[in-house]
Amino acid sequence: MSELLFERQGGVAVITLNRPDSGNAFTLEMLADWERALRECIADDAIRAVVLTGAGRIFCSGGDVKRMARNAAAGQGPWDRSKYLTDHVHRIPLTVLELDKPYLVAVNGAATGAGMDMALMGDLRFAAESARFAESYIKVGFVAGDGGAWMLPRLIGTPKALEMLWTGDFVSAQEAERIGLVNKVLPDAELLPHTMAVAERLASGPTVAIRLMKRMVRQGASSSFPEALSFAASCVGVVSGTEDYREATTAFAAKRKPAFQGR
Repeated sequence: MSELLFERQGGVAVITLNRPDSGNAFTLEMLADWERALRECIADDAIRAVVLTGAGRIFCSGGDVKRMARNAAAGQGPWDRSKYLTDHVHRIPLTVLELDKPYLVAVNGAATGAGMDMALMGDLRFAAESARFAESYIKVGFVAGDGGAWMLPRLIGTPKALEMLWTGDFVSAQEAERIGLVNKVLPDAELLPHTMAVAERLASGPTVAIRLMKRMVRQGASSSFPEALSFAASCVGVVSGTEDYREATTAFAAKRKPAFQGR
């Protein structure tokens, strides 16, 4: 996986976009490796949390604009462009939707266009002080093709989302934190250690409860309150039968720290 690095550190998997000389812009190879890495994270129960970051000074510049220009000059038609999105780029957000483990994004630099949209897919987002965010599609006469127009209003509200989409202007890391786009801004050198510490905390926690809580939040976004309560009751039934639940209640009564096993 030369254009994408995939490693494990205990119960945490780290995915690193690895085209620093090209702003970590997507290629077909990178997208295919990315999907394979996510599939492994889904399938392997030993992986309990996932961290995504970029190599170098840029998190991700999204699609390769130079490649798109060459394709347009070579006569690439609307159908081919649509197929590129559905058959390759869209496979990443659709696979992320299947991941019910914590997915943390460490935005180490500029996140633009589809690169910003990929950051939006994280459950938690941490940004370096040098990070910047821009829905830059409009600058090249394009539209958000990777889910940004759906995700961004749900995170920061419609007016601010439209402002970013219509102008393509950069938002600083500090402004991103203020408007709720990221959870926390950190000095550049502290970004990955902080993100890994959060991931390791989640990976060592009660796995079933953490995964079910993520499912509850996701389902609650598109269900009625009675439906959410019904699903919550089912989740309570499942989690109360886990070893981690019994260990947590025993440890609470004994006033000691629980030792979770992830089952």
